[in-house]
Amino acid sequence: MFTGLVEALGRVKAVTTTRSGKRLVVDVLWPVVEGESIAVNGVCLTAVASHRSIATFDVIPETLKRTNLGGVKRGGAVNLERSLKAGARLGGHFVQGHVDGTGRVAAVTRSKGAVTLKIGTDLTRLMVPKGCVAVDGVSLTLVEVESDYFTVALIPTTLKVTTLGKARAGALLNLEIDILGKYIEKLAGRRKDSVTRELLKKSGFLP
Repeated sequence: MFTGLVEALGRVKAVTTTRSGKRLVVDVLWPVVEGESIAVNGVCLTAVASHRSIATFDVIPETLKRTNLGGVKRGGAVNLERSLKAGARLGGHFVQGHVDGTGRVAAVTRSKGAVTLKIGTDLTRLMVPKGCVAVDGVSLTLVEVESDYFTVALIPTTLKVTTLGKARAGALLNLEIDILGKYIEKLAGRRKDSVTRELLKKSGFLP
């Protein structure tokens, strides 16, 4: 479990193709224990080998299919977060590191020091304005939510300490929907209802 509060920008040291997918070697900037779970661009990966701050991760085809890790290059930066300790302060929201899919940046708008990203995706049915979403592992608050896109506003600190500061139109980003939305959809599906704003209000999830 993670919080979506990125701890560091890691640097990819090597990317190799293996029989089971790809292998990433990343400088995670802190001592790593073999078997440790680390969120890499929001994807929960297990360190299969480590040496000081250098960690090796195996990425299987299913993960490559659902995330942007297949496009990571040597020398590139990735968002990193260690797993949440029991009893630790939760500053973002509960993030599992299980990416639901990807979205593509449709537009980047800059105004008065803030940046707004418009991200196209077919996952918006599970989103609500002012709700939470993890974008490349970064916990963000949803601003607008439409049928085929959503927007998020980035403060200067987010721009500085995460890869989202370099995001440009066309960039592919990992998306993890708030776990609450997924459970609501599952329950609503059993009732043969669709998740709508009216249903969320009726169920007490929206004012």
